[in-house]
Amino acid sequence: MAAESSYAFHKEDDGGMVLAFSGSLDHDAHGRFSLVLRKALAANKKAAVSLDLTEVTHLDDFGALLVDDAINTILKAGGTCPEIRASGEVRDVLDLFKLSEASKAPLAPKNRLPNPVIRLGGAVLDGLAQYRDIARYTGSIVFCLFYALAHPRSVRWGDVITSMRQVGVDAVPIVGLISFLLGFIIAFMSSAQLAPFGGNLFVASLVSLAMVRELSPIMTAIVVSGRSGSAFASEIGTMKINEEVNALAVMGFDPVLFLVIPKLLGSFVVVPILTLFSCLFGVFGGLVVGLLVLNLTYETYINQTIKYLEMNHIIWAVGKGAFFSVLISWIGCLRGFQVRGGAVAVGAAATSAVVSGIFLVIFWDSIFAFIQLYWD
Repeated sequence: MAAESSYAFHKEDDGGMVLAFSGSLDHDAHGRFSLVLRKALAANKKAAVSLDLTEVTHLDDFGALLVDDAINTILKAGGTCPEIRASGEVRDVLDLFKLSEASKAPLAPKNRLPNPVIRLGGAVLDGLAQYRDIARYTGSIVFCLFYALAHPRSVRWGDVITSMRQVGVDAVPIVGLISFLLGFIIAFMSSAQLAPFGGNLFVASLVSLAMVRELSPIMTAIVVSGRSGSAFASEIGTMKINEEVNALAVMGFDPVLFLVIPKLLGSFVVVPILTLFSCLFGVFGGLVVGLLVLNLTYETYINQTIKYLEMNHIIWAVGKGAFFSVLISWIGCLRGFQVRGGAVAVGAAATSAVVSGIFLVIFWDSIFAFIQLYWD
């Protein structure tokens, strides 16, 4: 039968303290002494406490853990453990757990401010890893598009139709309202400046050119980014957290072909059409001002619009709408695949998808503005 375990504190002649254990240090001893010893040792700030295990008859892993807790508590209190006295099997167990070496020096404080070079290198490596993942994701989309062209039946056309409805049809009311108000405001504000010069007639051409060349494509893209880009990120991000994306890969489905391509194709089809609707609603908003405020006739306003509006303007609007749809789908799905963590990460991904989508749309629209200027 194992000897009864116990511990005691006593002082040495040099003023140091000794914590002496006796009996069997096992699971039972750990449960009885652990919390009490921590409180007692923590109360002795900056004390030199040696451990005496010469009277210990048995030491197992729980006993070693008890000794380790005692050493760590002494060091955390600012003290030292200059000596561990043990013999025979007890010394062998201590050497196995390397507790003798741990007692030789107090715990060194962690460096809370890492080396700036290390931080810079870590940031560079993280950036390179992110660009690598983006390149791999973009390459997967290109590959899946070519694969879909060669194997049309591999595309989930039902999801394409669903994406067309969600991105296009469901967005018609908000896009129409915003475009109508934009056309109305542009016509109303410009008429106040042109009226003193007798230029009311040019309000029609101003509204049509502004809406078709710039405002309709960019406003449609911003609305789609806010509605659909965030939805793409949330949907894929939730699937990522629930391990559904990994499940698709395990079952042999390509997540990009299964999730991204239907959304990209659906957006590519309906966003240019939505842009044309935006142009029509914007011109209609200007027409309302022309009829009610400027006293222009319906025929006069429409003829002036057609006179200055050329086919290449409409082609540019449709082309920009198609390009913006690809950008929004690309970044929205990318943010979804980048989700790590829980529900908070999904919300952050949706926000990032909207912000990134709007930035990309405005950035590329400015590039198109320069190209269109010299193209014409």
